[in-house]
Amino acid sequence: MNGQRLDKYLFFVRLTRTRALAQQIVAQGHVRINGQSVVRGHAAVAPGQVITLPLHDQIRVIRVTGLPSRRGPAVEAQAHYCDLSPNQPIDVGGE
Repeated sequence: MNGQRLDKYLFFVRLTRTRALAQQIVAQGHVRINGQSVVRGHAAVAPGQVITLPLHDQIRVIRVTGLPSRRGPAVEAQAHYCDLSPNQPIDVGGE
């Protein structure tokens, strides 16, 4: 297998709580793989690709470093990507 489904990958590396939530985020059209917009959860993900997606009121940018075979512990999941997200300012809501 050359790749893994995008929705499974996001679930396996613990970026989403459920696979259904991963599918929903992808279907909204805000996810990009290597700069190309993706709207299907079955889009293939492979090591070396960069995924950009909105999560928890932030834009997350990750580089795929490996393809997990299961949803394991957080430490194991984090070994399958490198976080490239830019530092984002915290909105303190006033002066």
